[in-house]
Amino acid sequence: MNALERLLLPDVQAQTDTRQLRIDGVGIKNVRYPLTIRSTETAFATVAHLTMSVGLSAAIKGTHMSRFIEVLEAQTEALDQPRFMAMAVNMLERLEAQTGTIDMRFPYFIQRIAPVSLVKSLLDIDVSWRAHITDQGINELWLKVVVPATSLCPCSKDISDYGAHNQRSHISIEVALAEAMTIEALMDIADQSASCEVYGLLKRADEKYVTERAYDNPKFVEDIVRDVALALSTDSRVRDYIVDVENFESIHNHSAFARITGVGLATSFGYAS
Repeated sequence: MNALERLLLPDVQAQTDTRQLRIDGVGIKNVRYPLTIRSTETAFATVAHLTMSVGLSAAIKGTHMSRFIEVLEAQTEALDQPRFMAMAVNMLERLEAQTGTIDMRFPYFIQRIAPVSLVKSLLDIDVSWRAHITDQGINELWLKVVVPATSLCPCSKDISDYGAHNQRSHISIEVALAEAMTIEALMDIADQSASCEVYGLLKRADEKYVTERAYDNPKFVEDIVRDVALALSTDSRVRDYIVDVENFESIHNHSAFARITGVGLATSFGYAS
């Protein structure tokens, strides 16, 4: 198809819509795409799931869906948080929109060293980045991690002659950032708030260590969520936060959970891109 033929094709999406209803978000959902992510100095390849959307004026019939993929195809460098926000800005320019959001979910692997044997293994966590640009032109960047951990019940320890029941926990931390914050920084907050960290590989001496460490550091789900919230509320990189902790009970067929929402020490509104 030559340039003249393209010019002669009707652009249906650009036609005027007479219903006068603005659309808050329209775009593409659950796009699976290979990307390189940079959280620290080291970049790694992953496969991300993305949802990309823009606000659509009441006067315009439809958006140009192919341009979302063009924005992805134009991304050739490793994505750190500033470049991710820049990609959202580029999306709005490409789609001629005033508001928009990119949600990106991907698995993240961190190397863990066992506490006694020092064997190395990879631990996977779920990570989400969300870039949102408001109609006031404010850039917002949200970072979310879901970190597995161990919790040991203080009540069980106190009332039992020996032993105490424990459970695997999922510590979900979602923060609105005032400045860049690594995935590892949020993982550290989660680890320090639990009874004990979890590892991909443990030898017998390591199992003894982590079992006794959890026993010496019992935490209710309420304790974990409060400790995480306390750390976030005193962090100058954090503007807003949501903490959810779920304990997958070992002596019940249900989970225990707790949630706290709050604000950090950040004084600037919006992400400094």
